[in-house]
Amino acid sequence: MRKTWFGLGASALLMMMGAPLSANAALEYQKPSEEILQLVDVKRAPYFLMNEAQDQAIMLYRDSFKTIEELSEEELRLGGLRIDPKTNIGSRVNFYNDLKIRRIDSNQTLEIKGLPENPRLTNFAWSPDQSHLAMTHKTPEGVELWVVDIEKAEAKRLTKPNINANMGDAVSWFADGQSLLVKVVPGDRKPLIDAKSATPSGPTVSVSDGKKAQNRTYQDLLKNKNDEFNFEQLTRSELVKVSLDGKQTPWLKAAMYGDVSVSPDGRYVLVTQYSKPFSYLVQYNRFPSTTTVYSAKGKKVKEIVSVPLIEDLPKGFMAVREGKRAVQWRNDKPATLVYVEALDGGDPANEVEHRDQVFALTAPFDGKPRALLKLVNRYYRINWGDDENAIAQDYWWNTRNTKAYLFNPADNAQQPVVLQDRNYQDAYNDPGSFVTRRNQYGKSVLALKDNKVFLLGDGFSDEGQFPFLDSLDLGSQETARLYQSDYTDRLEELDDYDPEKGRLTVSIESKNAYPNRYFRDITSGELDQITDFENPFKAIQNVHKEVVNYQREDGLDLSGTLYLPTDYEEGKRYPMILWAYPREYKDQDSASQNTQNPNEFTYPFWGSPIYWVTKGYVVLDDAAFPIVGEGEEEPNDSFRKQLVANAKAAIDTLDKRGLIDPDRVAVGGHSYGAFMVANLLSHSDLFAAGIARSGAYNRTLTPFGFQSEERSYWDAPEVYYRMSPFMHADKMDSPLLLIHGEADNNSGTYPMQSERYFNALKGLGATARLVMLPKESHGYRAKESILHLLWEQDRWLEKHVKQQQSDTE
Repeated sequence: MRKTWFGLGASALLMMMGAPLSANAALEYQKPSEEILQLVDVKRAPYFLMNEAQDQAIMLYRDSFKTIEELSEEELRLGGLRIDPKTNIGSRVNFYNDLKIRRIDSNQTLEIKGLPENPRLTNFAWSPDQSHLAMTHKTPEGVELWVVDIEKAEAKRLTKPNINANMGDAVSWFADGQSLLVKVVPGDRKPLIDAKSATPSGPTVSVSDGKKAQNRTYQDLLKNKNDEFNFEQLTRSELVKVSLDGKQTPWLKAAMYGDVSVSPDGRYVLVTQYSKPFSYLVQYNRFPSTTTVYSAKGKKVKEIVSVPLIEDLPKGFMAVREGKRAVQWRNDKPATLVYVEALDGGDPANEVEHRDQVFALTAPFDGKPRALLKLVNRYYRINWGDDENAIAQDYWWNTRNTKAYLFNPADNAQQPVVLQDRNYQDAYNDPGSFVTRRNQYGKSVLALKDNKVFLLGDGFSDEGQFPFLDSLDLGSQETARLYQSDYTDRLEELDDYDPEKGRLTVSIESKNAYPNRYFRDITSGELDQITDFENPFKAIQNVHKEVVNYQREDGLDLSGTLYLPTDYEEGKRYPMILWAYPREYKDQDSASQNTQNPNEFTYPFWGSPIYWVTKGYVVLDDAAFPIVGEGEEEPNDSFRKQLVANAKAAIDTLDKRGLIDPDRVAVGGHSYGAFMVANLLSHSDLFAAGIARSGAYNRTLTPFGFQSEERSYWDAPEVYYRMSPFMHADKMDSPLLLIHGEADNNSGTYPMQSERYFNALKGLGATARLVMLPKESHGYRAKESILHLLWEQDRWLEKHVKQQQSDTE
């Protein structure tokens, strides 16, 4: 593909680029052009948290982005956690800076009195009766517990800034709604070790004892004894009971507590406690742990399960440990525990009739556990209903199969009824999700009426998307359609259903109308508007948007969301940006389904390519990139071939429509999408340039599987080699912009992946640019980083795509 400039002189070119082009340029943060900037710096609508009665809601407000100053606060990365050691809360948490109460029936919005100055609020939790809302507030000194009285619209502080929100549940309500169980920093915490300045006392030694421990490439792991010490100090908490009047009562002495869960009736508390030995291979949730039941007063009742360090599991995505797992309260009973045990030894390679079995253990937990049902696949979840009805769901990744079972929790002799047995990637035949409600304990259970349950479905089909509400008779197992949206010019998402009122809660939007909530009466069809948020993206509200359908050369149906430039002129060809993310399938039918809707609101989030419709580009967003492997063939066996075929089909379709200049097409992607970009530029001549963000490019650095590849490097070395762009860096002949967060914590996408790949490209003479964003993780958070990211992408596209001379001219 030719790379000829449109007669730009050197001085003009340097002015256009607006920054030094030296090999290692040090830049201040830059901002994109005004056309893009006006779509970024907007005020976001609040998050809407509605109560069960649907008469009141909390509106939670926050800024769209953090600041680089916030991201630069001290951070320790230990055992899979990222912690602010000064304030004892996750260092990457989103904080809300304002709350308001909405009285839905009277359409009043109330300010909450008594909120802290400069609020940094998170960890929101309704009380069981939803009369109060608990939350934490981060101060410069630490984290405080606050509570809002919903009726009075008043907030008050309950504790000093001594809450420990570093690991697991920081705040849990007791069933009476008058007190909470909270984690506080222990009084005997020791000073942390400054690992950067500490003098080593010896080497760090890891040992393999002959057992296979084939783990994914986790990040933020413990690395040495200093890390172990700091992890223990930061995760130790005392459990304290705090009443709404601020009275505090010690509950459990200091330990490394994880999840804390109060029984529905409030008489017991289930507590998980972590212990040594720690690991340098896995994250904290696989450290040794003990799960124990305590009384409401903090007296030990029963140890339920003790789990050793889990560094070695059988091979495969569906591998689990042996013994009790997924221990939890049964939501519809006062104090009954349920848990799961593997029947195949936790090894997917073992052929058995049933993989998992579910058990129940009722208070006082000293009897024999009762078997409830066996599952063909791995346990996923249970929706509890009443004494005689519950619905369990399982899944199996290798076949993409999921089943739903109707069973009688009171009678394990009664055979479960299989309600669903389907491919979970088959969107066209998805029956929907079961509707739930809050029961007398404030817990989520099936919404039952007249022996029927209800399902809300997305409603994807060949004809488009038409969300629906169904009823399912538990006796006859027959379904009936109660409501189906018939909009063709907007999207109506069904969020909730109240069978007693016969009323849906829905969200209605269009490509230029911001999503707003309504009540819909399913009998009359009448709508009652709840919110009225405006579109903050006026500059693109009239942009042309459609879902295009096309075929790959092997006949597989594909689709993508097409946007035309804001200044589009018919008959004119434009440069194009194709943005995608590959997805693996085990059947062509599911892979060919269209799950995009042109009526979705056009929301240019920080990583979106949509901004460039304001700069004269055609954008094909979320272009379908299925990678299919049927039967014994794995999708990745033909990854590169299918990748190129997907891209070619998209470009050819828009070229035939006369919309694009095929010689000026860019491809972009994030994470696995970045991996896609590098492969496409290395193994095709379809693109003028590419943008790859936060990707992994050398699969030998993720040798025990990646994405949906569960084979190891030693099982399929040729697949790892073929798929690794690093191994084919000598084939790169299109300009590639690499962007990566310096603090990426995603499994496999170490910052080193981009650094080493760039070094290879540079050494082989390819045109490439590497941008490392300080303090950023896998997704980018700081406003300064986002604006600079958009500036980098814009000037890359301007230089290597928009200003290129077409071969056809």
